[in-house]
Amino acid sequence: MLLQNHIGGLQVLHNGQWFDIHPTRGGLVINIGDLLQVLSNDKFKSVKHRAISNHIGPRISVACFFSGHASLLDKPFGPIKKLISEANPPHYEEFLLKEYFAKFFSSSLDSKPPIDYYKL
Repeated sequence: MLLQNHIGGLQVLHNGQWFDIHPTRGGLVINIGDLLQVLSNDKFKSVKHRAISNHIGPRISVACFFSGHASLLDKPFGPIKKLISEANPPHYEEFLLKEYFAKFFSSSLDSKPPIDYYKL
């Protein structure tokens, strides 16, 4: 989540090119992560993004990752069953969160996103 002020710096990757997101003072930007993309079966999309520095003024960024309780690490994770149908088949195979996190924390920023390993 990003509460914007007048200082820009957020960029998103689209079709291999980085685009500036112009700030709206008081605007709240919600970056959807890979796990919500899987749960929603691609209804919500995770977007590769970055923050760049500029010389306008001080900028404070705090990254927060929400991944659920540790007891969920060994349980199957995948699209919500009620979102799956014959007309809307699953886009991801089920996986264990601990496997996803192992891939996430061992990959570089330029490597294949961990979510791609589970696409059907």
